[in-house]
Amino acid sequence: MTLPRILLLLAVTLLLGTGVATAAPSAPLADVVATLEQGYASLRDLQASFTQRTEMAAVKRAQTGSGELFIRKGAGDRALFRFNYAKPSQQIVSDGKTVWYYLPENRQVMTMDASALFAGGGGIALSYLTGIGQISRDFTVTFAGNGRDAKGNHVLDLVPKKQGQAFARLQLTVSARAVEEYQRAGKATVPFPIVSSVVVDQMGSRTAFEFSKIRVNRGLAGSLFTFKAPAGVEVIQAPGVK
Repeated sequence: MTLPRILLLLAVTLLLGTGVATAAPSAPLADVVATLEQGYASLRDLQASFTQRTEMAAVKRAQTGSGELFIRKGAGDRALFRFNYAKPSQQIVSDGKTVWYYLPENRQVMTMDASALFAGGGGIALSYLTGIGQISRDFTVTFAGNGRDAKGNHVLDLVPKKQGQAFARLQLTVSARAVEEYQRAGKATVPFPIVSSVVVDQMGSRTAFEFSKIRVNRGLAGSLFTFKAPAGVEVIQAPGVK
């Protein structure tokens, strides 16, 4: 899997969900979408643990990973993020302008321009990574199956309205508790109501993420989103990076 594909899937899947539909939805679609959109509007930063599973359609095999992620909204449409993979060992870091992809085992770090990386088909992914996207604007949204997973959470199916995206379909699993709180309070109170996610690319491969130990709006330090190559590590600079 190439680095741009990895980063795009990471970005996209921060807003997606997966689950087994078992019951009819108990909340209107508009309430579930509002829980997501309003929640993201109040999100300033995020720290969470994640597990990842990618099923490659072409080769009929799966890749797994796990680690910790950090996200902070930057100025304008800048995306600040850090993925610390424990398995396999690697780091993907961005200050909104540059992306560093560090492979300790290879003693190499690749740098590239963030805007070029997410241009075109990755644009929607980048906007959601920073929490500024609008689901109802960018996607045709329906309930997936019967709209609920085995735990009662709401499962959304999202198809991009814009042609030429790198992904064919997204799914989001939204916390039932967050939706209930939205209905009770009349506004979203959970900045990150996403339980898990899946993205299906144009080839039929699926990448799913599950999130746990979620902490939001804790004032993450800017130093988390920069990278300095350790001594003896080769720096490979991609075109467009200054």
